[in-house]
Amino acid sequence: MLKINPEVLKAVRENRPVVALESTIISHGMPYPKNVETALAVEKVIRDHGAIPATIGIINGDAIVGMTPEEIELFGKTKGILKASRRDLPVVYAKKLWAATTVATTMIIANQAGIKLFVTGGIGGVHRGAQETMDISADLQELAKTNVTVVCAGAKAILDLPLTLEYLETMGVPVLGYQTEELPAFYTAHSGLKVDYKLDNAHEAALTMHEKEINNLSGGILITNPIPEEYSMDKKVIDAAIDKAIEMMNEKGIKGKETTPFLLKTIAEITSGDSLESNIKLVLNNAAVGAEIIKEYCKLK
Repeated sequence: MLKINPEVLKAVRENRPVVALESTIISHGMPYPKNVETALAVEKVIRDHGAIPATIGIINGDAIVGMTPEEIELFGKTKGILKASRRDLPVVYAKKLWAATTVATTMIIANQAGIKLFVTGGIGGVHRGAQETMDISADLQELAKTNVTVVCAGAKAILDLPLTLEYLETMGVPVLGYQTEELPAFYTAHSGLKVDYKLDNAHEAALTMHEKEINNLSGGILITNPIPEEYSMDKKVIDAAIDKAIEMMNEKGIKGKETTPFLLKTIAEITSGDSLESNIKLVLNNAAVGAEIIKEYCKLK
């Protein structure tokens, strides 16, 4: 069962621009109250750019599409909220649990609600050492099968970016650069890796979405939008912080879905909060771009 905010439902039915947002960033990505402040700031950016935000989370087993500010506040304060990917959804629904949506589950629920575009910070991907561990995010499989466009600042820099690109290519997912030919690396605008195609503007991005849809090409589109240079971190500093955080994670034996929250938190501590601020700025930037793209897409319908 979906519980769709009336404003969101009305907008979808009237072909007005709606942008889906995840809730993992609220419950697992940042400390309180920064998490709530950021979630509300992202919603404001989307509204300021002429679209309607739809933050998605699961409360008492109900998928909420368009959380209220009160629900976002409660989500940010509540301890022990699960992090739910595709495999968790049946149990979360059956047991009436609270759960935050990952990229994968946000895509699933957004698609069920008729929302075509989703904005996040960075997607999951192939983890470093996956050749031995097989640790590959379910986000990549979801991008291969679910008809939602995802705007992000690339895959999270803690990942093996070349292997993530290879996986996406194998699964037939278009990896596009918004006004760039290079895959952004989350905290920095540069990875040295090429995207499949460059998109020059929001209209071109919307047209790509539209053509994919009318030609019945299933699966998502990944639009990578680089963090603005003024907020980009020094590559040597962030790379060193990531290496240290991964070393600490391995020492503690942390694996699976706890990997990303641990690494992001530890990297923020190592960089004295600089990585967290960059994370916030890139999400706000993605929200602005996502809103412009979905506005253009609605004009094509």
